[in-house]
Amino acid sequence: MIAPEKYIKEAERLTELKSYNILDTLPDQDYDGLTKIAAQICEVPIALISLVDDNRQWFKSSYGLDATETPRDVSFCGHAINDKNNTLIVEDARKDERFFDNPLVIGGPEVIFYTGVPLKSSNGLPLGTLCVIDSKPRVLSDSQNEALKALSKQVINLLALRKKNYKLKDLNTQLEEKNSDLEQFAYAASHDIKSPLSNISNLAGMFLADYKNKIDSNGVDIIELILKSTEQSYKFLDRLMEYSTKLDQLEDVKEDVTITAFKKDILEYYANDPILDLTFTSTLNKLHINTVIIGQILTNLINNAEKYTDKPTVKVNVDISETETHYKFIVSDNGPGIKEEYLEKIFKIFIKLSKTDKYGNEGSGLGLPIVSKLVNKSGGTIKASSTIGEGSSFLFTILK
Repeated sequence: MIAPEKYIKEAERLTELKSYNILDTLPDQDYDGLTKIAAQICEVPIALISLVDDNRQWFKSSYGLDATETPRDVSFCGHAINDKNNTLIVEDARKDERFFDNPLVIGGPEVIFYTGVPLKSSNGLPLGTLCVIDSKPRVLSDSQNEALKALSKQVINLLALRKKNYKLKDLNTQLEEKNSDLEQFAYAASHDIKSPLSNISNLAGMFLADYKNKIDSNGVDIIELILKSTEQSYKFLDRLMEYSTKLDQLEDVKEDVTITAFKKDILEYYANDPILDLTFTSTLNKLHINTVIIGQILTNLINNAEKYTDKPTVKVNVDISETETHYKFIVSDNGPGIKEEYLEKIFKIFIKLSKTDKYGNEGSGLGLPIVSKLVNKSGGTIKASSTIGEGSSFLFTILK
């Protein structure tokens, strides 16, 4: 018996094999289907997808064989990955000096006939083989050999898809970790900045109260500007902390609530608003929702409609319906509308369409991103539509 030599670029080959994260994984019907087809086409009892590890060959799929691995130094596949003809064909192993006394030949599973097609990655490195085995000598036809090569390409495609999915999953994990770190930083930074900002505001207020009569009108205007700026900054930091809060840590407590009771709570919240005309339309009798989250989404949208209106009366209608899987809310207003190029951008953090609202206050650019985040965490989606001069509509869904 002659043991197989290591591949000429063995270190690179092993690194490539490990990158697929497939060794010692559970059986997979996609791979098992290919070995079954290979055995049937080639009319042999055994077909394997063999991956050649450092000191063993491990079978991702083994049709007709109970073993999951064998030592590399007795493997046929160890020779196959070195074969210059790209396919190792052994018609009768008993007549081949490399295998005649191999324990896999003289003992079970009695590998007399073997054909193995190397499984090469995109960079040309062989990972293992798709091989067929019989316990008696035989010769494959040209069509059988071609079919085996075609099936080996399908194995490579499955491996490549697995690698891409694994990389994507790893990338998603990294992004989630980075987003988590960023949110924690934003929350901590906002919290830490609020303390000195509060001191500035308090000191400016005390200074204005004690020295207002001792400084000119320009000085008073400057102090009042400091107070206004700190107040706006304080509000901005509040919204930033709200955005950075771990929304997935909020208790997902859903409850049954009648439409009547739900409308009553929202309408009472705005009962003293003189310019808001708020209406609801729905054919539903009740909802099963997290009322805190839905309430926060709706109040954000309604508040935005009022703050940026160009009409003496703000008309807002909330339409509530359902599909088999989601509740659907449409919040429509009679405001100035939103230009089409901004309809998707408005849900991104810090995007502001106007410098100030109708009261002269500067927005934080966080209201709609908070809404979007709450909707996404609730298993839904949100989108906006608008007609300039007539108003805007926000359609969002919530998983039942």
